[in-house]
Amino acid sequence: MNIQQTDNGKKGSFRALSNNVQAGEMTYTWAGTDKFIIDHTDVDEAFAGQGVGKQLVMAAVGFAREKGVKIMPLCPFARSVFDKDASLEDVLF
Repeated sequence: MNIQQTDNGKKGSFRALSNNVQAGEMTYTWAGTDKFIIDHTDVDEAFAGQGVGKQLVMAAVGFAREKGVKIMPLCPFARSVFDKDASLEDVLF
């Protein structure tokens, strides 16, 4: 699985690609310069149950740690990942 990120300074996304087929996408919106809001996570039915959504959230966590920013997981799926893994609290807003 290849994760690609796009970011225009206001909004961004992480896309999971498998053999050039989009398996899933997670979108976010910047809320100032020190945090972003994960607002939606979507996984293609063909990739359901394969951990694609969690890989997208973990890519966002890696990005947040690298940039020293926080995440507000408003998307219910992303929120559930944060709720289940205490090791992610360092980036939680």
